[in-house]
Amino acid sequence: MEPWKNTAMKKKRRPVRLRCSVKNYDWGILGHHSKVARLFALNSGSDIDPAKPYAEFWIGTHESGPSIAESGSDEDPVSLKSWIARDPSVLGQKVLDKWGPDLPFLCKVLSVQKALSIQAHPDKEMARVLHKLHPGVYRDDNHKPEVALALTEFEALCGFISLKELKEMLRTVPEIAELVGVADAEKILLVGERHENGKVNTDLEAMFSRLMLSSKETISKMISKLKRRLNQEKKKRQLTVKEQLVLRLESQYPADVGAIAAFFLNYVKLKRGEALYCGPNEPHAYISGECVECMATSDNVVRAGLTSKQIDVQTLLSMLKYRQGAPEIMQGVSLNAYTTRFIPPFEEFEVDSCNLPHSASVVFPSFVGPSLFLVTAGKGRFDAGLVGDDVVTEDDDIVEEGEVLFVPAHSKISITAISTELHLYRVGANSTFFRDL
Repeated sequence: MEPWKNTAMKKKRRPVRLRCSVKNYDWGILGHHSKVARLFALNSGSDIDPAKPYAEFWIGTHESGPSIAESGSDEDPVSLKSWIARDPSVLGQKVLDKWGPDLPFLCKVLSVQKALSIQAHPDKEMARVLHKLHPGVYRDDNHKPEVALALTEFEALCGFISLKELKEMLRTVPEIAELVGVADAEKILLVGERHENGKVNTDLEAMFSRLMLSSKETISKMISKLKRRLNQEKKKRQLTVKEQLVLRLESQYPADVGAIAAFFLNYVKLKRGEALYCGPNEPHAYISGECVECMATSDNVVRAGLTSKQIDVQTLLSMLKYRQGAPEIMQGVSLNAYTTRFIPPFEEFEVDSCNLPHSASVVFPSFVGPSLFLVTAGKGRFDAGLVGDDVVTEDDDIVEEGEVLFVPAHSKISITAISTELHLYRVGANSTFFRDL
């Protein structure tokens, strides 16, 4: 039996503040313009380098960007994962039984100046294979479904376009029709509706694979022809949104196949407060904007374009779902006047978004599992209590932008805004996972 089985609460655990990691990838937003930079600076007490891109702010236990727990005692700070290991009961028994002494979820904030890679995340079976074969590249054996909640207007590519849009693309993008070949293009143009509604579209798979596996020379020539044609046509007409996007992507990543691949994918523009869900084996790319991103605890990414990082086109093509149609834009479910919950179809995580006006209060009832709280704007009073307690006001704490807290299972939280407005996010295991309790 694992050592954490059937553990009881050793003592009343209170929330613990976290110091979090930052990633300075080249696609990040520069300096003070970046939400990631501001959050990290406030969280860590460090200065912002105005010449440096700030891309990702990591919150969780993954080894690629571990958070540090600050107990407030004389003890030296330790990683959140190590802190949990000292008393795994802070996770709650059901989370322990399912996932062991670790958080099943990971949270990030992203500041995107230029496009991230065309990518997909493997399902659990593929993740185990990739981790075993290439542990230096795929550093864990978990899947990585994820949700992006827009902090600003947020652009992304996600999933394959519908059959109707695919036919229109072949009619209006001669460079792709030429690559595919007249016969195969005609075959697509003549197919009926049987290929829609989630059925595997082998013609789409063959066409997309042909593009992605083309030589660099072929892609370079193809893009040159496309740019010449569009630069001529824009003198006579307004280019389509997708044509403008492809030219923008190509300007960021010259002669990159990912720019052409964008024609095959759905273009999505989220408003602040909307969310996009990407499941395993779903092709996607974030283009611009800032978001809170939540996922199962994993850092597995298979890339195939729009990146300076390692690509693995063959693996990506073999694992993709060739399901067609627009992705769902998640609006969330209202819990109260101030809080909206986003619930993906996976057990590992859910996200609450909370916006409090001055002096307003909200209570997060006791959760059977642990939570992470992130303050993205404003200042408030953060009161914590355990099940059976009244909310603990003598132990209340002031939290403000940049602060992150780990809250143990069986805690209830009351928050009151003391600034003009307080914005925060809570991430926890999916509430549907606890329904039988």
